[in-house]
Amino acid sequence: MSTSSPPAPDPAAADPAAPDPPAPGQPAPSEEQATRERPDLRLLVPAVTGWLTAVWLVSQAPVTSVLVAAVALAATVGLILLHRQRTRPQGPTPSSTGRVTAIGVGVVVVGMGLAAALQVQGLRSGPVMDLASSGAAVKVRLKIASDPSVRSGSGTRRPPYVVLKATIEEVTGRGTTTQVRTPVLVIGSTNWQRLRFGQHVEATGQLESVEAGSDVAAMLSSRSTPRVLDEPSWWLRAAEQVRAGLRESVANEPEAVRGLVPALVMGDESTLPPELVEDFKTTGLTHLSAVSGTNLTLLLAFVLPLARLLGVRSRGLTVVGLAIVVVFVILARPQPSVLRAAAMGLVALAAMTGGGRRAVRSLSVAVIALLLLDTSLARSAGFALSVLATAGIVLLGPAWRDALARWMPDRLAEAISCPLAAQIACTPVVAWLSGQVSLVAVAANLLAGPAVGPATILGFAAAGIALLSTNLAQLIGWLAGWPARWIILIAQQGADLPGATNAWPATVIGVGVLTVLCLALTFSLHRILARPVAMLLTLTILAVVVLRPVGPIGWPPDDWLMVACDVGQGDGLALSAGKGSAVVVDTGPDPTAMDRCLQDLGVKYIPVLVLSHFHADHAGGLAGVLRGRTIGEIEVTPYFSPPAEYKRVTDLATQHRIPIRTVTLGERRTAGPVTWTTLWPAKVPALPESGKSSATPTDEGSPENNASIAMMVETSGLRILLTGDLEPESQRAVLASGADLRADVLKVPHHGSAQQDPTFLAATHARLAVISAGQDNDYGHPAPRTLDLLTHQGMKIARTDTTGSLSLSTPDNHLALTTHPTP
Repeated sequence: MSTSSPPAPDPAAADPAAPDPPAPGQPAPSEEQATRERPDLRLLVPAVTGWLTAVWLVSQAPVTSVLVAAVALAATVGLILLHRQRTRPQGPTPSSTGRVTAIGVGVVVVGMGLAAALQVQGLRSGPVMDLASSGAAVKVRLKIASDPSVRSGSGTRRPPYVVLKATIEEVTGRGTTTQVRTPVLVIGSTNWQRLRFGQHVEATGQLESVEAGSDVAAMLSSRSTPRVLDEPSWWLRAAEQVRAGLRESVANEPEAVRGLVPALVMGDESTLPPELVEDFKTTGLTHLSAVSGTNLTLLLAFVLPLARLLGVRSRGLTVVGLAIVVVFVILARPQPSVLRAAAMGLVALAAMTGGGRRAVRSLSVAVIALLLLDTSLARSAGFALSVLATAGIVLLGPAWRDALARWMPDRLAEAISCPLAAQIACTPVVAWLSGQVSLVAVAANLLAGPAVGPATILGFAAAGIALLSTNLAQLIGWLAGWPARWIILIAQQGADLPGATNAWPATVIGVGVLTVLCLALTFSLHRILARPVAMLLTLTILAVVVLRPVGPIGWPPDDWLMVACDVGQGDGLALSAGKGSAVVVDTGPDPTAMDRCLQDLGVKYIPVLVLSHFHADHAGGLAGVLRGRTIGEIEVTPYFSPPAEYKRVTDLATQHRIPIRTVTLGERRTAGPVTWTTLWPAKVPALPESGKSSATPTDEGSPENNASIAMMVETSGLRILLTGDLEPESQRAVLASGADLRADVLKVPHHGSAQQDPTFLAATHARLAVISAGQDNDYGHPAPRTLDLLTHQGMKIARTDTTGSLSLSTPDNHLALTTHPTP
């Protein structure tokens, strides 16, 4: 371009990764310098192509993978011959560079084809998959390959259970014993909870098939108590001693701190409170509590500068970094998630010792290497999030940092650009997994970020010192607890914001649209970040959306009396008890959904929280109700089962100093304009004992369901019958008690299941039947039979699974129904 031509447009406006122009008076960088600073993207295309290839091949037969590898090999050889023929001595040309990239793609596809074939064949070899296809009962010798994870039973009948991964080394089924080495997923009783990584155990159970593309050959369902055959290797025992020392160093801290410090240091989430886990999900801080590249990167960021101060240089720094990676893997357990974190840590190591250009190349190599070692990672959400976050930081972070650095300090610019780049890169995957988009994640990471390093490093120090001195370790643990408290505060306060998260459709179209939006933002954000006025305007709009000073337009109606919250497959009801106050009946299974509903209603005070029974779909969202609200008391059924869920409820109540009282049959209570009478349950001895329901085998009945609290609510002249999950036997018992069941509104029992007593439904004479159920739920609720019964009784039917949250009001003494679809 001649000097008389008009000035060229800002390159940053067209390319967010372009370097900033030189400041006035500064010489322009040479072409060689620009090349050194530009990220090395040559391996990026092969890495992405290999990833997509692995996504497809992990669910195919080995012969398909071998065929793909053969075709790719033939094409690669042809490209190599063509490249040699056309390469000119003057040096590389654009066309030759393209051929080299294509050759790299071919080599990677060949590798992925062979790796996928070997992995799928390895899963299929031996009798495990055949035994699983017929649901065979087996006796197995296992090697435990992960830490046991206790899960709460979902739905209505399942008790708590343990999930872990293991490798079958010997299987006996159909009278034949075979030596194998086959990975499986174990779903066991709570007796599996005490097992440790690396132990060999013997157990019995039933093998079941899993979906194609899984990293395990089958699922082993076991109700037996496993027999431990030996202890883990000495180095695993030593690692467990260090982990135990860390837990002991913070044993005197508050519960949240006791759970968070081990999670920050080694990804040990075993003691994290459930409500804190939910807060971390809402605020986008989950990566801090899981084994991720963040843990290792922080450790490297502390150790490598220290090594430099001690005189270590060049390759010595690499050796020190690699040693730290090995120690981290041992302490955090050599599981796939840890190895993935180690790979991302090595990428960070490359960036710290060789610059951003080397980091992009290292990330591509890490992706290819990990997929070659385990092609099933291609479909792993954790792998995708790790890679995307690292790629965002490496590819987008530098340009956005430079844009911000034009008008703010460099350190602050880097602190903002890194979480921003990672969050935007991961947003489509997070939306696909959770059905929501966090609007506070960047701010939460920015505010929590300065405390993560001190908490992690002090935690590592406490773990090591615990081997020498318990008292000194507790002192270091106490110091680590203070930055951890700050992270907890950010998570809790951020999660309490009305617009912290927004629902997003987790569908192909929904995530596709979000991906396009994120890409558009990627190419336009550089301009916004470089201009303070644009940044201020953007932050103002974001603050309005997050703080929601006016709430959702038209929701809820000003005169709402009852709202059936859309909490998925469960019940969550609110009865207006005055401005900012409500009696809440059940909490649904999801704390986030229930919390969001109460936020929209403006509920800050709950004089009485009624839990109809202790199944997770009615009590699982308790932590969300407690978030930022004052609860007067919790009213519960006298049937304290399932025990694990009952204990979780009582522990939360104790932690928040909320009294629990048991209902009494026939009692009448009042809270503001709301009055209710307890119609059920009767005395506990009248219920089925020892968890055995008197329902027939075809019923969905259970003693917990039959012990649900049923209550007649009266508010502003409206009668509402709330029935929990009552089954036909208890419905008939309530009917036989002589209670007046006439109501304007019936909350249909058990989400509209097929098990209903027609006489009970008819006795209500209700005009409106409200059904709280989850969209496309696994139970088929509401059942067509029940819908027919309600229609035959002349009732209008309102369902949360089709319309979202429901609001009832009585303007001009007429029953009005307002719906609020979930976005």
